[in-house]
Amino acid sequence: MAYSADGTRLFSCGTNKEGESYLVEWNESEGAVKRTYFGLGKRSVGVVQFDTTKNRFLAAGDEFTVKFWDMDNLNLLASTPADGGLPSSPSIRFNKEGTLLAVSTDDNGVKILANSDGIRLLRTVENRSFDSSRVAPAAIVKPPNIGTFGSNNAPIGTSIGDRAAPVAAMNSDGRSLVDVKPRIADESVEKSRIWKLTEINEPSQCRSLRLPDSLTAMRVTRLIYTNSGLAILALASNAVHKLWKWQRNDRNLTGKATTSVQPQLWQPPSGILMTNDISDTNPEDAVACFALSKNDSYVMSASGGKISLFNMMTFKTMTTFMPPPPAATFLAFHPQDNNIIAIGMDDSTIQIYNVRVDEVKTKLKGHQKRITGLAFSHTLNVLVSSGADSQLCVWSTDGWEKQASKFLQIPTGRAASPHADTRVQFHLDQIHLLAVHETQIAIYDAPKLECLKQWVPREASGPITHATYSCDSQSIFVSFEDGSVGVLTASTLRLRCRISAAAYLPPNPSLRVYPIVIAANPCDPNQFALGLTDGGVHVVEPLESEGKWGTSPPAENGAGPSTTSATGSEPAQR
Repeated sequence: MAYSADGTRLFSCGTNKEGESYLVEWNESEGAVKRTYFGLGKRSVGVVQFDTTKNRFLAAGDEFTVKFWDMDNLNLLASTPADGGLPSSPSIRFNKEGTLLAVSTDDNGVKILANSDGIRLLRTVENRSFDSSRVAPAAIVKPPNIGTFGSNNAPIGTSIGDRAAPVAAMNSDGRSLVDVKPRIADESVEKSRIWKLTEINEPSQCRSLRLPDSLTAMRVTRLIYTNSGLAILALASNAVHKLWKWQRNDRNLTGKATTSVQPQLWQPPSGILMTNDISDTNPEDAVACFALSKNDSYVMSASGGKISLFNMMTFKTMTTFMPPPPAATFLAFHPQDNNIIAIGMDDSTIQIYNVRVDEVKTKLKGHQKRITGLAFSHTLNVLVSSGADSQLCVWSTDGWEKQASKFLQIPTGRAASPHADTRVQFHLDQIHLLAVHETQIAIYDAPKLECLKQWVPREASGPITHATYSCDSQSIFVSFEDGSVGVLTASTLRLRCRISAAAYLPPNPSLRVYPIVIAANPCDPNQFALGLTDGGVHVVEPLESEGKWGTSPPAENGAGPSTTSATGSEPAQR
């Protein structure tokens, strides 16, 4: 299944009981097929792969070729064998700009189809220096002429061999070539410079945008970007969700989240709000939680009452389940099956729930206080949980047995509140685990939970309120109770940039405002959003001239677990 780039149209490709492949568009509100596209082979040998681009074209790998359709036309638009060598059902993937199409080959290689814009892009990167040791050679092939995707240029038939940068860019997360940065060949020049912590204290030193809001301003308790990077979803303490969408226009050609263009506080034509069920207790006192499905179609959410499943397009409540007690305090979708949800509860248990059959498969017991964090690793086949008891537990997703548990190492002299949240998040490598507590940031090696590094903030900043990896896991964004935000280099846990509250908040001496939650843009490793105590949501990114948040301090010699402490300048190893 796949949505169009703007998220308004849903397509699926599959095989019926007779073995015939089909490609269809759905009417989501009615749950019915809207149109069926013609041109797929009657009896496909393998599973037909497809993708969409530019809100206009569909492509599918079928019958040893790549086939193209216009979304608004049922008949096949064009097809190409891509100079041959394709399997019966090749895997395909567009880059996000729709200028390149990666196609798998019979000999375990990849071919890149490019339109005229894509060919120009490939030519601009051919002279760069790339690490090609792990990249297979690729061929560049001109696709058939299909309107804006087509190309009038002659095909480039040369193999780019060990300069196979385009293949590196066409990985599973769909990053485009413009995201690929050449590595610095010689870091000795960089190290020789005198390093200084980057301090951002003025609005002129960064770009920030407070998102427009016509609804009641209430404390933001949860915040997330959609997986597409086109929208931001917030959950307020009054149990109401708010969704901001960026529109594609002349000032924002990609439609991605940006500080340069204001998004729209989006509501469906019905005007309804996504509002959670609330219990008899004060909603302000309830623990809120939500999780977004991988295709951004549904959000599962709770604010102390029953868990609700909402349709993100219509805002309709699809179902509610699990009335308290106990109340849900954290939600996580299983990475391989969106019908399986791990639900952390305020009675310290974790329930593994199957939405499709409305049944709790198993209940995990190992914590002493409410669950405050859950994270799956599809590489290790584990679920890591964290609780208000400052404990981490590792559970096998095969049989749900507990594999390990460990308590956080509270820094000497730092008194943690008895109910402080501990959050967990896996690095992109799915092995290293980020643990966030009001007293520290720590990196653990899963599944044995060996603490590799720990970072303790300076006391003047106040407690840590939240932290998250950047989308490339190279940085960690940390928010504090004094309103400031720190940017750590993830590999070393060393502070490289500090952004004060004055850089993004207007002065208001009568009101103490600070971020409760911080969310990382899934496509831009330097952009993040903050959910504030006054109900505001701010998007923050570095100046275009800078491009990133400071520079990393020189690496230190030595190995083994370490603790760093953030001081007024460079963190000191101790």
